[in-house]
Amino acid sequence: MSSFGLLALGGNLPSQFGSPIQTLQESLIHLNRNDVHIRAVSRFFQTPCFPAEAGPDYVNAAVAIHTTLSAAELLTQLHKIESTFGRERLTRWGTRPLDIDLIGFESQVLPNASAWARWHDLPPEQQTQEAPEELILPHPRLQDRGFVLAPLMDIAPDWKHPVLGRTVAQMFGDLPEFAQKEPQPL
Repeated sequence: MSSFGLLALGGNLPSQFGSPIQTLQESLIHLNRNDVHIRAVSRFFQTPCFPAEAGPDYVNAAVAIHTTLSAAELLTQLHKIESTFGRERLTRWGTRPLDIDLIGFESQVLPNASAWARWHDLPPEQQTQEAPEELILPHPRLQDRGFVLAPLMDIAPDWKHPVLGRTVAQMFGDLPEFAQKEPQPL
């Protein structure tokens, strides 16, 4: 049986495959193999690095997939692809050649609603210091990130967040105007 998933891709450093744009393009080839089948790809967007001046701007995109893998198996595969492209997990939210986040998987809330709520409600100062050791779905900061929501608007504006009950379009509309305008289509 096949499951539907949403992925966010980004990078701001070159890889052995070239610039961040070339890296994202090549990563799509690596994604669309075996048990993962790409159904839609957003436009590529340029987004300022956060925090400001911490590195070059990011290139971001979103992908809708179908897969026979479980969410945990898919995440393992995504980490292997990131590693192939030179991703090292040395610092939280550091610069990188490729980042692939599993944003949503069907309407699953993992590992459970209370664990999701803990990560969703984590104060900003702790977000930079703590990282979950288990898969949290949907991504607990999805609704706060224009660089994720703008690409998702291209491919899944009607996907509904299983906890917040808001569509991608509604979450994007809830963002402050500056966050809506930061991601610029390339």
